Amino acid sequence: MPERAARTPKTADRLARMLVVVPYFVQHPGTSLEEASTLFDVPADQLRKDLELLFLSGLPPYGPGDLIDVEIDEDDQVTIRMADHFARPLRLTRHEALALYLRGTELLGTAGLPQAPALRSALEKLRNELGPETLGDPEGRIEATEADRPLASLTAIREAASAHRRLRITYFAHSSGEWSVREIEPEEVFASMGSWYVAAWDVAADAERLFRVDRIREVEDLEVPFTPHGLRGAGRALYTPTEEDVHVRLHLRPGARWVAEYYAVTDAREADGGGLDVSLPVKRLDWVAGLLLRLGTDAEVLEPPDLRERVRDLARRTLDRYGD
Repeated sequence: MPERAARTPKTADRLARMLVVVPYFVQHPGTSLEEASTLFDVPADQLRKDLELLFLSGLPPYGPGDLIDVEIDEDDQVTIRMADHFARPLRLTRHEALALYLRGTELLGTAGLPQAPALRSALEKLRNELGPETLGDPEGRIEATEADRPLASLTAIREAASAHRRLRITYFAHSSGEWSVREIEPEEVFASMGSWYVAAWDVAADAERLFRVDRIREVEDLEVPFTPHGLRGAGRALYTPTEEDVHVRLHLRPGARWVAEYYAVTDAREADGGGLDVSLPVKRLDWVAGLLLRLGTDAEVLEPPDLRERVRDLARRTLDRYGD
C-alpha cells in the first residue's frame, strides 16, 4: 500500500474560513484565540497560522501601508488593523445579487442540507431587501425543490468522515448498473450539481473513488480508524481517472459543449464552427454510448471506432423497446 500523505489544510478551506473570521476580529478587537477557536470550531494553533498569513495580504500596490496588520498579544488576544474593507457593508450589483440568489436557491434544493432553514431565511431576506427592481422579481419563476427530504446514509457518512472511521457500503454503480459491497474510508462529503458526494479511499482497489450518496443503500460503521490521504472535496471534478480508463475522443458541437464543463475531460481543443474536441476518460463504453444517444447530432465519435457501433446498437434496442 502506498505511503499516505499527511493531511494539510486546503487553500480553499482556509480562504473560506478567513473570509468569516477576519470580519469578526475587525468588529470584535481583543477577542482571544481560545474564544475564536470555540466560536468557529477551528483549533487555536491552526487559527494562529491562518492569521499569520494576513501579514502578506492587503490591497494593491501592496506597500507597507496597504497590508493587513495583525497583533496577537501575550494573552493571545487578537487585534486586526488596516482591514477596514472587511467591515464595509456588502454592496451587490444587480447581476451579483441575481447570481447569489440563483446559486443559493440551487443549493437549497439539495436533499439533506442541514443549513437549509438558515439558507432559506437568508434568501428570503435577500429578496425582501433588494426588491424586484434588483432581482427582477423572480417570485413564481425561480423556486427550489423540496430540500427537507433526508438521505438516510448522509448523516452516518458525515460522522464517519469527521471521525475518520472506515465504512462498509452497498453501492449502485451507474456505469455498470450493478450493486456491490465496498469498504471505504470517507474523507470529504460535499454537494455538487444538486447531489451529495463522498470522496473516499476504496480499500479493495487501494485507490481514490468518488461515490454519490443517493446511490448508497446500506452503511455499516466498522469502527476502524484510518489516516486520511488528503482527498479533495468541494470544487473537484466529479470523476476520478484510473489506469483502467478507456480513451474516448469526441467532437462536441456548440449544443454539446456543456459536456466539457460537467464531466472531467482532457486535451480540449477548439474546433471549426464553435465546436470542441475533447478526450473523455471513462471505465465503460456502454455509459458513453448512452450519453451520445442523449446528445444526438450535437456530438460525434472520433475514437474508438467500435463506440459508433455501440451507439447504433443501443439506438436499435431503444427503438425496438419504445418504437410502438
